[in-house]
Amino acid sequence: MLIDLHAHSTASDGTDTPAELVAAAVAAGLDVVAITDHDSTDGWADATEAAQRHGIRLVRGIELSCAAGGISLHVLGYLHDPTYEPLLREMDHARTSRTERARRITAKLAADVPIDYADVLAQVHQGATVGRPHIADALVANGIVRDRDEAFATYLYDGSPYYARHYAPSAVDGVRLIRAAGGVPVMAHPFAAKRGRIVADEVIEEMAAAGLVGLEAHHPDHTDQQERHALDLARALGLLVTGSSDYHGTGKVNRLAERTTPQGVFEALVGRETASPLVGA
Repeated sequence: MLIDLHAHSTASDGTDTPAELVAAAVAAGLDVVAITDHDSTDGWADATEAAQRHGIRLVRGIELSCAAGGISLHVLGYLHDPTYEPLLREMDHARTSRTERARRITAKLAADVPIDYADVLAQVHQGATVGRPHIADALVANGIVRDRDEAFATYLYDGSPYYARHYAPSAVDGVRLIRAAGGVPVMAHPFAAKRGRIVADEVIEEMAAAGLVGLEAHHPDHTDQQERHALDLARALGLLVTGSSDYHGTGKVNRLAERTTPQGVFEALVGRETASPLVGA
């Protein structure tokens, strides 16, 4: 089986609609795909309908924005109850904070390059969470950079003069919230230093003690050394090891099925107590 457990749609910062994401997964030869938009389950319904129509298994999930010691990190949550109020409140708070952050970043950029917040909003799909990728798309549309990668490398990287923080729950609280909602938490791209600062192993140990189930060791942004580190730490902590593309459509060079999760690991993940059924199972 070909299994990709990390992909985004227009419900957050991907360029494919949820239905298009599912169709792209089928075209890529996947047997299982997860929809994991940032702090949002808005794409679940359309993705579910498309998965049933195409005959592919869909894992419904999120990518929860978290933080530890001032460092941003992401926790993938699979098959949780989408009506669980404490998690809904945290995601809503994070989305509101992301919108405010996007305004602050854009205002800083506007002092140096021709861009305004209306340009950013023009890149946001209705109902999507506004984020830095949409600012990057506006920079591309305005001819300031060639693509998202250049936008992040020159203007939007963590610590740039235009950077601004947004609210996020602690990493440990994020893990606990996903577990309390009946979901399965897996830390996304834990050692991808090219994305910004990474947390110490001790933080991941605390997350594991709080109920973290796995590490996304196999990720396009990991070097061979970072992947080995993730594998060694997962082994030491008794965590499952997943692989995923982190697909964003044309928003990133990452391709569906570029990294995958073994069938046995997938079955172990969905075998945990969950609140939301696997579509197509």
